[in-house]
Amino acid sequence: MRRAKGALAVTIATGALLTATAPAQAAPAPTLTAAGAIVINGTNGSTLMAKDADTKRPMASTTKIMTAMVATTLPGLNLEQKVTVKQEYLDYVYQQGASSAQLKAGATPTVRQLLYGMMLPSGCDASYALADALGTGTTMAARTADFIAKMNAKAKELGMTNTVFDSFDGISSTGKNVSTPRDLAMLTQYAMKDSLFQTLVKTTTYSTGGTATVASWSNTNLLIQPRPTGYAVPGALGVKTGTTTAAGKCLVFSVTRNGKTIIGVLLNDEERYMDSMALSDWALGPAAGSKSAIQRSNTEPIPDILD
Repeated sequence: MRRAKGALAVTIATGALLTATAPAQAAPAPTLTAAGAIVINGTNGSTLMAKDADTKRPMASTTKIMTAMVATTLPGLNLEQKVTVKQEYLDYVYQQGASSAQLKAGATPTVRQLLYGMMLPSGCDASYALADALGTGTTMAARTADFIAKMNAKAKELGMTNTVFDSFDGISSTGKNVSTPRDLAMLTQYAMKDSLFQTLVKTTTYSTGGTATVASWSNTNLLIQPRPTGYAVPGALGVKTGTTTAAGKCLVFSVTRNGKTIIGVLLNDEERYMDSMALSDWALGPAAGSKSAIQRSNTEPIPDILD
């Protein structure tokens, strides 16, 4: 992970000091490197902290939160429906240099498997397959356009007034696939009420049985991954990473601790994991027997995954 050494030390040390000497939220929130951020109460949606939370920004693969919600809430959805993987999905990933679930052309994963392939390794091929399979139309272009239209309709339904989707995976050819920290937090609060979505985003690894792709997928969200490959943050529930050149590093996260749940959004944040841990300690208090954010960051530094 690339670090702004001086600024990071001040940021995390401050957060660790505050949470160690005072009750959660008794002091100002830690300083963040994120361009835009928000933390909300995961139960009632109240805002606990915000930084430029209503400015529209590219959201990278956090887009897939909405892709998953549209897919899983379609009337009559059959999670065991088989979807034939097309070469076009693989070509798209190659051409875009996108994150991949390494699907195989001609394979027939189920919708359920594709959801895991999209949300764990952040497979843009899996996202493409879902949009193509679950959209309506006579051509691939028509079906994916219909699916994206459903994403925008869901955003309108949820009151996400500053969000526009032109992509099923966060790769935007127009630069108009944008949202805000507040809108993404609203979406995630809604999504976390769905049991399937909760299961998807908190799963660290998933075995495909060899039918869809490689033997297994690992979640790109290092908050939930055990050490030494992740941070194993106490109470972390997910939710989704995202990285593009335009969006920078993004993270939507949820943590439950000491009887309280938060949902946080960090957009364009070079230190997304350190910031999310500091915010969790600030908002919820440190977990019993857990290291502080600065201790977790200084012990066995973990490379960030660029998605």
